[in-house]
Amino acid sequence: MNKHVITIAVTFAAAASIFAVLSYNGAKMAAANSSENSAMHGSVVKAVVQYPEVAVMAVTKGSYQAEVIGYGEARSRYQLTLTSEVSGQVESLGQNFATGKLLKQGEVIIKIDDTDYLQTFSSAQVAVADAKLALLEEQRQGLQARLEWQNSGISGGPDSPLVLREPQLIAAQATFKNAQSQLTKAQRDLDKTAITAPFSALVVSRDVQLGSYLQVGNTIATLYSTDRMEIEIPLSAHQWTSLPNLSGAVEGKWPVTLTNTTGDSQWLGYVERVEQHLDNSSRQRALVVVVELPLAQQIPLFPGTFVTATVQGKALDNLWQLPASAISQNGEVWYIGAGGNLATFTAQQQFAQGELSYIKPMTGIDSANIIIRPLHSYVQGMQVIAKLANPSDMQLADVSASKMNSERNSANNNVRNSASMTINNVSVKL
Repeated sequence: MNKHVITIAVTFAAAASIFAVLSYNGAKMAAANSSENSAMHGSVVKAVVQYPEVAVMAVTKGSYQAEVIGYGEARSRYQLTLTSEVSGQVESLGQNFATGKLLKQGEVIIKIDDTDYLQTFSSAQVAVADAKLALLEEQRQGLQARLEWQNSGISGGPDSPLVLREPQLIAAQATFKNAQSQLTKAQRDLDKTAITAPFSALVVSRDVQLGSYLQVGNTIATLYSTDRMEIEIPLSAHQWTSLPNLSGAVEGKWPVTLTNTTGDSQWLGYVERVEQHLDNSSRQRALVVVVELPLAQQIPLFPGTFVTATVQGKALDNLWQLPASAISQNGEVWYIGAGGNLATFTAQQQFAQGELSYIKPMTGIDSANIIIRPLHSYVQGMQVIAKLANPSDMQLADVSASKMNSERNSANNNVRNSASMTINNVSVKL
């Protein structure tokens, strides 16, 4: 009996312990769930709006020396296609008559066989001598006829001028003049058998060989003069307004700096004249720049070289100086407007100098914060964070147009994501 009582007591005690444990765990779980629900309902989601940063530079009005940039091709002052004025076989060629060599003015280029021309010259000399003799005889006969008429005692003049031999004298004089002309022509033709350089020249092409037979008008060579090089620089109407007084520039030989297309060669020239007509194709007027003794320069300026001409213009007031990268491909300048929003206006560029552009400011605005490198994805009114760039970090002189375009294109995708508001840093308070 006692044994059964003990078993029952132990059973009840174990059951009570299990119930107590279950009740405790249930209470804890309920409390935990209640706390979690309460925490979830009371949690705060923090949203941080992040706008894209843009690099800007502050610009103000200033006075700057204009610089006009133009392009042209160096051409010799004279470009001559030399032709033969007499016929004959080429007997000899000048020592320097070869392409690429230089000829002095008056130097013999070729010598043509002059046998026939010597004979013609000799015949002309004989004809002159005969005509002169005939003229002298006619003058004497005319004088004799005049004396005879005076001694005849006949009053008045003769019925015919033939009596005093006046027509005969005129004919003799004409014959003598014609003989002299023939002699001059024969002498000229003889001289033309030795063809010389009409000016100091560079031989560009040679079109005859030793033994060639030339007819009148056949091409002998192409010669370029070497005393000076001329470069026609077409300028727009706007560029002309940036230049100083043209008459003074021509008289004072206004200096012009010339560089080749790669930028590693430079020459100094001057304004020699100004064209007074518009080109039919470009509809622009040209400035003619001259370089003296181009082939004698430290770095020779060869005919056909394409050059960039830099002409110092007059001082211009009330301009903004910007990096060239600040002007978009469609000619717009972006700036920070009221409230930190993006705004834009069309640039009126007055001139450019290296990687810098000089434009007219917006009407009524003296200073502004200009976007250094605008992107294609910018829109009016877009909210941004302006970051003032350090001038030493912009490295304007080292930024090329191709590099700037590459940077713009590569950044377009990034700015689309940054332009919209992003939600981040979401935290839950337990």
